[in-house]
Amino acid sequence: MYKIIGADQKEYGPVSADQINAWILEGRANGQTQVQPEGSAEWRPLSTFPEFAGVFAAKAATATSLSPDVFTRDYDFEIGGCIGRGWELMKNNFGLVLGATAIFMAIQIGMFVTSQIPILGILISMGSLVISGPLKGGFYCFLLKLLRARPAEVGDIFAGFRLCFVQLMLGYIVMFLLAGLSAIPGAVVMGFALIPFLRSHQLDPASAAIGAVGAVILLIPLVFLSVTWIFSLPLIIDKQVDFWTGMETSRKTVWKHWWKVFGLLLVGGLLTVAGVLVCCVGALVTMPIALGSIMYVYETIFGARPTPSA
Repeated sequence: MYKIIGADQKEYGPVSADQINAWILEGRANGQTQVQPEGSAEWRPLSTFPEFAGVFAAKAATATSLSPDVFTRDYDFEIGGCIGRGWELMKNNFGLVLGATAIFMAIQIGMFVTSQIPILGILISMGSLVISGPLKGGFYCFLLKLLRARPAEVGDIFAGFRLCFVQLMLGYIVMFLLAGLSAIPGAVVMGFALIPFLRSHQLDPASAAIGAVGAVILLIPLVFLSVTWIFSLPLIIDKQVDFWTGMETSRKTVWKHWWKVFGLLLVGGLLTVAGVLVCCVGALVTMPIALGSIMYVYETIFGARPTPSA
């Protein structure tokens, strides 16, 4: 029997080894989870217990297979618990995650800044569409390795370029284009609102109201699709599926609990913004916490499940 510290930092147990095995397969426990065996006063990471090595190995071996019942089974998660797990992932691997996040953010900021250069910026913007998908997929792969208590290194953020560059690139570009198309009606409405302003250089109340409506019409599909396809890139690199399968799998599973996934992304987004406001440096901590929480939900939905007993 064992006692275990949950993602909410509360103590649970005593629980059996079979129960912990099930939690590992469900993604509710990982190698960094603190466990105290019966008769001992010492708390140790779960990965140090040899009796659980088999289930960790089995989970790693099945990580690239998409479960056939992924569309029929339901799932649930707590937003606060996921954020807490993201913090634990960051805290337990602080230096490694900080270094990987710094490189990831430096590349993203570098692409944005250089894209503002006249003429050359157009080429850089096009190049960013090509590399953004593989880069983001690699960062998700890096976080999943840590979550699953597998060896990880900073270089894993570039794994997308090696493992499935084309599919990650296509997935990102297709999502970008479809989201752009969905925003056209709102952009058109906003354009009509700007016509009187361009003529008179004064914004009357009616035009301002039309512009506000156009902004809402523009934002709604962008937010909806961003939430719907949040697991597309992780699925492509983790399960080695093609980009359309990744997008459709994400869509079908997220739609079961769209508002709850939206809530998690909203909280994570606000957390990241708060980090940016702290001289931007805080985002080096808050961003991986937010993305780590998303990966815990991903593992809840798409991770290996224990085989039901006969």
